[in-house]
Amino acid sequence: MGGAGGERISRLKGRVEIIRSDYGGEQTLAGKSPFVVVANRLPVDEVTDDTPAARMSGGRRWRPSPGGLVTALHPVLVEHKGTWIGWSGTAGDAPEPFEMDGITLVPMALSDDEVERYYEGQSNATIWPLYHDAVEPPVFRRRWRDAYREVNRRYAEAAAEVAAYRATVWVQDYQLQLVPAMLRELRPDLRIGFFLHIPFPPIELFMQLPQRTEVLRGLLGADLVGFQQRLAAQNFLRLARHLLGTPYSGSTLEYEGRKVKAEAFPISIDVAEMQRLADNPLVRERAAQIRAELGDPKTVILGVDRLDYTKGIEHRLKAFRELLGEGRLSVPEAVMVQVATPSRERVEHYQALRVKVEREVGRINGDFGRVGVPAVHYLHQSYSRSELAALYCAADVMMVTPLRDGMNLVAKEYVAARAEHGGALVLSEFAGAAGELRQAFLCNPHDLDGVKDALIRAVNVDPAEARRRMGIMQRHLRRHDVAAWASDFLRSLGDLDDH
Repeated sequence: MGGAGGERISRLKGRVEIIRSDYGGEQTLAGKSPFVVVANRLPVDEVTDDTPAARMSGGRRWRPSPGGLVTALHPVLVEHKGTWIGWSGTAGDAPEPFEMDGITLVPMALSDDEVERYYEGQSNATIWPLYHDAVEPPVFRRRWRDAYREVNRRYAEAAAEVAAYRATVWVQDYQLQLVPAMLRELRPDLRIGFFLHIPFPPIELFMQLPQRTEVLRGLLGADLVGFQQRLAAQNFLRLARHLLGTPYSGSTLEYEGRKVKAEAFPISIDVAEMQRLADNPLVRERAAQIRAELGDPKTVILGVDRLDYTKGIEHRLKAFRELLGEGRLSVPEAVMVQVATPSRERVEHYQALRVKVEREVGRINGDFGRVGVPAVHYLHQSYSRSELAALYCAADVMMVTPLRDGMNLVAKEYVAARAEHGGALVLSEFAGAAGELRQAFLCNPHDLDGVKDALIRAVNVDPAEARRRMGIMQRHLRRHDVAAWASDFLRSLGDLDDH
């Protein structure tokens, strides 16, 4: 291969020989990690500290970022003196590696161009919409693909350098789909897992991707490829057969003399943590305050989403507007609170969505609100875990209506927060969570009448029936929390035959 592609491969092959020479023996090398997590982001956020002491020291301060993945993997990382590789979230030079809460953190550098092309471009304007059923048309640009390849290469090299001999490396999500194959080329001794947190599309959609063979081969570098749903794993196996002629049996395929397994591992939440938050007297007090601030309505309907076109925010607003227009719901007896967390605000699709959502909110409030009593309380802000828990406790009905979602953890958080208080969950059939939370009021978000009927059933459900449904879902979540998810994946990865 000539040109830039050939130069990249030559450089990578040279890197292979350098790294392999360091890992020729069977011993675990001092200072290397037997367990490595590779993710787009580090599990910490930088804290702005503008005090004179901080300026004089030139130091940077960090705090753990909330998230189920961090919670689930923290004990494993601490036990095995593990390492987490990821981007700090700020463009420019990367900070030096540091330790926090017993984990070694290795920051990766991304330039402004790479943030634009690898992250906002290829990851979030090409792969994200394509994998979410092309709800919005994906954009394909060659320079984005080049940046994606280059950043994935650097992540693979970083993992190769910190991993001990025969270590376990767990690569996370759609931003890093080329890493498994690149890492295997560098370090064939490693056991490599990959987990995709978003949906994996059917063949006919995936085939649109100009980088399709490279991405598929990248994923096949892993020993175990994990998905949220069984159908996604089947899509992957069928794609490998269609695109590469790779045979498979059950959940296992043969690729380049190795066995690669593709299975479903539905991710979950830290159920105990959410229940502790919901039981906190201060949170309960805040929930009562929220209801009072809303005018003590009979029914509080809540939506909590990232402002993303896959989440179906417009659809639920339209359903609410039509129910108000038909008189099946009325203000102030019923109010909606829609939290739309800012997301990817430099990506064009997201800018357009914000305009549409805010226009629909304005229309509803103009038609059905009163002075001081809006029909929809729209909040384009981020909230703390405790404030979200208070909102969950305050809401009689939770609406989770994505057009496509790998899992949707908000649905699970609402269920976990409700304790014995009942409540009702309206849930899209196209969220991965619908496969587990069968006692929710399921709906097709594309069917506006179906969404309206599900919402009315949830609003009018008998309290005893609501508690029964919620109790069944809570028992399921307690048995299948995020720690069980991580344990199941790592056990399956560890049980695979040696390669």
